[in-house]
Amino acid sequence: MIVVDTNIIAYLYISGDKSLQAERLLTTDPHWCAPVLWRSEFRSVLAQYLRKDILSLSSVLMIIQQAENLLDNSEYKISSSMIMELVTSSNCSAYDCEFVALAQYLDIPLITADKKIVREFPKFAMSLDVYLA
Repeated sequence: MIVVDTNIIAYLYISGDKSLQAERLLTTDPHWCAPVLWRSEFRSVLAQYLRKDILSLSSVLMIIQQAENLLDNSEYKISSSMIMELVTSSNCSAYDCEFVALAQYLDIPLITADKKIVREFPKFAMSLDVYLA
């Protein structure tokens, strides 16, 4: 089981440079989890694709459904105190610290595309490339 951030989820469902790696990650470790926050962040990403006419509304809705199915029963609410403790010990946003807090709580790796998170929390966070190596 691994924690994945919203970028990794987006790589899986939105075709791009990292899509094949995200698919390989899912094959390697199919049990992904995330804080509930991922839903709002993912909707925001998809809204940009929708507004730029890169994806249609029907495609966006299908992608959301697929992602929600993938993370069904694997979403966690994170304690605000855990998040804020991480905020005080790093330069990461509270949003980013939610993913780190979940990885710490479950004692599993966080796979992220965010270099700052990897730099600030090397014990729990690693890049997609490093995890797959």
